[in-house]
Amino acid sequence: MSTILIEPLTAANFAPFGQVIELDGAGHYPINNGMTERYHDLARIELGGEQSRPLISIFRGQPYALPLALHLVERHPLGSQAFYPLSTNPWLVIVAQDDAGTPTALRAFQPAPGQGVNIALNTWHGVLTPLEAVSDFLVVDRGGDGNNLQEHHFDVPHTVRHGQSTDG
Repeated sequence: MSTILIEPLTAANFAPFGQVIELDGAGHYPINNGMTERYHDLARIELGGEQSRPLISIFRGQPYALPLALHLVERHPLGSQAFYPLSTNPWLVIVAQDDAGTPTALRAFQPAPGQGVNIALNTWHGVLTPLEAVSDFLVVDRGGDGNNLQEHHFDVPHTVRHGQSTDG
């Protein structure tokens, strides 16, 4: 069993997996006669496959406790998947690199309040993982023809937690 330590989420450390969605540093401009500030083009939505279309959904996630036993990750080979929290409740983003179809080098990030993520097309990631409370998320992902879900179940679960690693 390996331990995955939770890291703070930054645009730089998440870049191999997609984009961080946040207002800090984002391009913006006034609209609606100056009454609204538009924070523009915060993530690259990717849609592949036949008859693809963007979906906008609300996901309501039940909270997980730490340490977390991570049994599976998934990926979407035909589209990106963006998650933006609708509260300031804590949550985790778990991602992995790909090694010939197998997730490897897993990482866990804890977004700050007001941060979301856009997980790139075909990137291994954990399921929606709110902490402490039931939490709602605005989700933008792909609808359309084709199988857009692959799951990988670990023979031995990984442990996700705060603190120092116990790996040898």
